[in-house]
Amino acid sequence: MSPIRKSGSAAEKLSAVDLRLGAIENLLDLIAGLFIFALMVLGIAQVVCRQVFDTPIFGYIDMVELAMASFAFLGIAYCQRLGGHVRMEMFLAQMKGRPLWLFELFGTAVALVVVSVLVFYGFEHTWRAYQIGDSTIDAELPLWPSKMVVPLAFSVLWLRLWVQFFGFARLALRPAALPVAVPLIESVSEQAAHEIRDAVGVEETRES
Repeated sequence: MSPIRKSGSAAEKLSAVDLRLGAIENLLDLIAGLFIFALMVLGIAQVVCRQVFDTPIFGYIDMVELAMASFAFLGIAYCQRLGGHVRMEMFLAQMKGRPLWLFELFGTAVALVVVSVLVFYGFEHTWRAYQIGDSTIDAELPLWPSKMVVPLAFSVLWLRLWVQFFGFARLALRPAALPVAVPLIESVSEQAAHEIRDAVGVEETRES
């Protein structure tokens, strides 16, 4: 979301927090993408080493298992910011104004409770793995760094949900206000228009 300066100081503060948190989410999403790329390179190296040199990379399966947590969870807050998660929008799409924002507020509150529990037990599970020296079976690589990714990613998601909670609460109190830091429901035509606009923007950037 871009900074908003038309709806008062509350919208400005919310937009500023949204931008700062968005920078962290973008970084985590980039790291997840780099892990995917590194895993592709590792897979190619594994095939070459096995087929050409008859010497597979030791602990390859273990490294793949550990890396999966990074690209499975690091982008979760980024996806939440964009409203990319699976949502039951068939009912919400028929609503407008305060009823819509109240339902979104309720759903965000439920998500906050669930994610709070996941963060707590995620850190507890990571600490237990560190204490007992839990490791993979083959290469005996430590598991706690991979397990730490989960509560850290959910912590960022927890912050994102709080930002959206206050965004929906603001809209529930002032339905006519400009939406800030909240995902909006788009129709199929609007989604297609945004994808076309983004594609055209990418092509213009390449040409320039």
